[in-house]
Amino acid sequence: MSTIPSGVNQLESKVGGLTVHSKVHSLSAWFVLALRLMMGYAFAYSGFTKITGEFAAGGYLSKVAATNGNPLADMFAWMGSTPWFVDFANVAVPWGELFIGLGLLVGALVRLAAFFGALMMLMFYFGNWDVAHGVINGDFAYMLVFLAVAAFAAGRILGLDQYIERYDIGGQALVERYPALEYILG
Repeated sequence: MSTIPSGVNQLESKVGGLTVHSKVHSLSAWFVLALRLMMGYAFAYSGFTKITGEFAAGGYLSKVAATNGNPLADMFAWMGSTPWFVDFANVAVPWGELFIGLGLLVGALVRLAAFFGALMMLMFYFGNWDVAHGVINGDFAYMLVFLAVAAFAAGRILGLDQYIERYDIGGQALVERYPALEYILG
């Protein structure tokens, strides 16, 4: 097994008894930034147009998901027929998209934003269920993009998370004082 010299852009991960190593190209950070900005713009724009237009989740939840062979059709039917949930979705979806998008665009709370973006894309994946061309579709791919943005700590690349993490509290960086914040920043 060869060793990757220190100072080279590298990745290493250990899961169970398996360790993987890889060198990454010096342009990788720019591509991770591009993914973050692309998803940020897409979600901010989508949320903004829903907020300023007419958005109603009830019909989608109760009708669309039930007609396409969705394995979660009963859950979507329940969501669409439960008034408090429809009211919640009518607010959470557009505002969630907007805030997720803005967080990604400015690079703040990126892991938290990416987690909720991936969760929304998972729900859209099942809501738009169609396996006529295979189980991988755009919703699934976008979910993976969100997870990659989180995994690569894209908020540290020309984003506010790099400054938030280093914010000084009593002579100690914020993430050193509160290590759990690494799960939402980065």
